[in-house]
Amino acid sequence: MHNANRALASAVAVLGLCAHGSAHAEQFNVPPGPLGAVAAAVGSRAGVTLTVADPDLAARGSPGVRGNYSLRQAVARILKGTGGEAIFYDRLTVRIVRRRAPPPAPPRAPKEPPAPPEAQATPDIIVTATKQTMLLQHYPGSAMVIDLDDDWLARNASGGTIALRNLLPTLGSTNLGPSRNKLFLRGIADSSFNGPTQATVGQFLGDVRLTYNAPDPNLNLYDMKRVEILNGPQGTLHGAGSLGGIIRLVPNEPDAGAAYGTAAASVSTTEKGGIGGDGAVMVNLPIVDGRSALRIIGYAEQEAGYIDAPLRGLRNINSTSVYGVRVALGIETESGWKIDAGSVIQNTLTRDGQYTLRQDPPLTRNNAFAQPFRNDYRLGYITVRRDIGEGELVSTTALVRHELESVFDATGYDGTGNIARFEERNGILLFSHETRLSGGGREAPWVVGASAVYTVNGLSRLLGPPSTQRPITGVVNEQTETALFGQFSRPLTTNLTGTLGMRLTYAHSVGHLVSGAGEGPDKLGRKQLRRSSTIAIEWHPDERLSLYYHYQQGYRAGGLAIAPAGAAMGSQRFAADDLDLNEIGFRLNDRQHRFSARAALFVAGWGDIQADLVDQTGLPYTANIGNGRIVGLEAEVSWRPISEVTISAAAFTNRSRLISPAPAFVRPERQPLPNVAEDGGRIAANWRKEIRPGASLGGEISLRYVGESRLGVGPLLDFRQGGYTIADAGARLDLGSIGLSLNIANLTDVRGNSFAFGNPFTLTQGNQITPVRPRSIRFGIDARF
Repeated sequence: MHNANRALASAVAVLGLCAHGSAHAEQFNVPPGPLGAVAAAVGSRAGVTLTVADPDLAARGSPGVRGNYSLRQAVARILKGTGGEAIFYDRLTVRIVRRRAPPPAPPRAPKEPPAPPEAQATPDIIVTATKQTMLLQHYPGSAMVIDLDDDWLARNASGGTIALRNLLPTLGSTNLGPSRNKLFLRGIADSSFNGPTQATVGQFLGDVRLTYNAPDPNLNLYDMKRVEILNGPQGTLHGAGSLGGIIRLVPNEPDAGAAYGTAAASVSTTEKGGIGGDGAVMVNLPIVDGRSALRIIGYAEQEAGYIDAPLRGLRNINSTSVYGVRVALGIETESGWKIDAGSVIQNTLTRDGQYTLRQDPPLTRNNAFAQPFRNDYRLGYITVRRDIGEGELVSTTALVRHELESVFDATGYDGTGNIARFEERNGILLFSHETRLSGGGREAPWVVGASAVYTVNGLSRLLGPPSTQRPITGVVNEQTETALFGQFSRPLTTNLTGTLGMRLTYAHSVGHLVSGAGEGPDKLGRKQLRRSSTIAIEWHPDERLSLYYHYQQGYRAGGLAIAPAGAAMGSQRFAADDLDLNEIGFRLNDRQHRFSARAALFVAGWGDIQADLVDQTGLPYTANIGNGRIVGLEAEVSWRPISEVTISAAAFTNRSRLISPAPAFVRPERQPLPNVAEDGGRIAANWRKEIRPGASLGGEISLRYVGESRLGVGPLLDFRQGGYTIADAGARLDLGSIGLSLNIANLTDVRGNSFAFGNPFTLTQGNQITPVRPRSIRFGIDARF
């Protein structure tokens, strides 16, 4: 799936790189003809790289375009009736692929034979998460661009980020359940628990920041176009909270060229568990032909539970319900402005925890009452962009409202056997804005900009008998960050490029405790001026090989937290932490694009590590646990022995250590950082074959190894987890307007402990495990209309 871009057999139009831009009006006079030839003429007139993704599509008849139009408008017109859609990677690179919901094919114009394979060009891959026109092959750092094709989406879209985690060994997470997990990249992991600290992985939907100090919302991936991952830290371009890197989801844009839609539904079953299912629909509606359109995606999922509570007479108690809507409006004005506005709503409810106890029968757990989790996520955003000379101006503003609620069985926390319930409510408001100007083309890309983030996080807690819970101390933290940033790349010689970048951030933090009677006496205010820098060198002796060195910094702001039980004070501050990383790596591609490889070796130093923890009674608190060091090696290879088959493998090894720990976390033996396995890997085989005109069969089988890790640092959290291998398989029959898919997760029904935590109040007993989901089978159908 993610190597499909290397296997494109395309008719191409490769045109000059002088940027007129997508919003700049041109006078086009291109007659009807094969789409490949028409696209070549349009691209030549606009001065961009325009590629058609396969020879069959390139041979279809296009109506051409005549008149004064922007590039986007012109492309929309030449695609009418062809069944193609355009992917605008940036203002210089456009790729035309088969539309996921093509109209009935019109009569074709006489075919012009496509160029032979050795003469065909492969579209350049642009890493748009860099906020510049930067080629993946020449990016001086570790990055992955995953094109989400129809086959993979049909089988995995409802899984959200969890599906990406199963695809990428270097992407790790906790396993508390959907929409409550913490994500980690390349071994940069702070703790297992959710609290006021900022995430180590930045998450974005297009240009919009999704979270600040909240767990992964696990957005459904239906109708997503691709995913871009930049390993971290990414402090220069993306600011605080990107120590491990960033994950950028790129949705399909509203299409003003045609009205169409897609729909999908499935039914699934989990061995020793329940029945589940999911469904989704997308409708694309042009409003003004060639200028504006509305795209609406709605989805729902019922994920089957597989844990029973015999004493309560309940089965499959850990089922999860998800429903959501994404709306996007795209407008292109006559004056050249492109406006994108939209919203995301997603609600997740898990009815009970998905952990078990070692002494109980497999896949059972008995508690006095349910321990549900709720995550309600709301996002609204607007992005405007326009070409300014040879540069592009982009301005994005977003508002997030995030509400989380967790319930735990706290029986015994006070030394008695009395039934007790703990309830934690976390309300987060996040405002973010960024305005940037980029340019320089591919040879010398640059970007400068300014950003602002304001977030307020209120944590309230209830504890006591279920019928008479009382408020206990909570905390409110406010963070305001404003920043100026810039990054510049310049050719130093013909084959050597240097990159410099810096971000200056002014951060203001205010925190105070909240008791049942209102605001408490403890209050903290702090102001800081932070700098995050990047230096990189990239050498490409030819277009097949690229070698690089990369140095980058990142940080997270500090705040106020509730002190652990037994502390003299009710509150304690946690300081900002920072991470410096040195990395060397390479990328290699052969001329036929049948083989590719990349690898990176890095060393990271992490100072004053922030961690959300639990004390001996089970109540959460936050502290700086000491300094850390991480040494890692990651590698990935892909090989296409024949046109229908791709074999890929990825693996990593990490060696981390907590050094100079804070007094409460001192131990005589070596302590690795939590939750990231020392080793992991994945090998997969993908195939796709046309079985008759208009119909094809594709599939994948994979083997994924999750190495052993530890739950946390310090004697209280020294529990082992991981150390198992999972096989998955799936297939999809594409019949044109209808697709049928089958997915089998955990093919051999392996049992393993994916995560050694479910309830903080009984954690010290050392008997909690989070079992791997048993074998699950999913049958789906998808349609285009």
